[in-house]
Amino acid sequence: MRSPELILTAVLLLSSFACDNEPGKGKAQAAVASAVEPASVAAAAPAAGTVTYAFSNQGSKLEFTGAKVTAKHEGAFNAFRGTIQVVDGKAEASTVTAEIDTASLAVEPAKLAGHLKSADFFDVAKFPKAKFTSTAIKPGGANGATHTVTGNLELHGVTKSVSFPATLKVAGDAADADAEFAINRKDFAIVYTGMPDDLIKDDILIKLRLRAKKT
Repeated sequence: MRSPELILTAVLLLSSFACDNEPGKGKAQAAVASAVEPASVAAAAPAAGTVTYAFSNQGSKLEFTGAKVTAKHEGAFNAFRGTIQVVDGKAEASTVTAEIDTASLAVEPAKLAGHLKSADFFDVAKFPKAKFTSTAIKPGGANGATHTVTGNLELHGVTKSVSFPATLKVAGDAADADAEFAINRKDFAIVYTGMPDDLIKDDILIKLRLRAKKT
């Protein structure tokens, strides 16, 4: 039979782990709302003065950090592509589209990667793609970001509008976008809770580093 002292020590240890393993702590939280109807999004035809920049996983990064009570794991999606269309050199007049191959998820150990790809989490066999299409980019953002990006994110069979801070820069033949924000996985029906004594955190930290070149 376990002594009260041993039980108390275990509880305190788990509490300390919980304090350390909060991926979204101190980070901007993405605002999630109903998806914007296609009819309310700007016409797809490029406006005059539009320059298209393309990015892929070559030179760019799409990383994430997830956690449970006792551990934190950093991973990435290693296959993605997209475009940034810039009008008259203005970031706030831009549109961003991206497509991610969910099966390209990489994290250590390999057993965890396999579990994250399963139906408990991303279910990559059923949902092989995740997609993002921006609907608005406004100047100013949290934590010193230059802009706030809003768009429809399709993930795990769920499409919702998300808004997050990003630092955007357009110069010559290059367009860069950097962002770091937390998002609640349950907003996209990823609800696996983990073990009763080692629960999985709801927030996932997303880190974007996009380097696009003029096409």
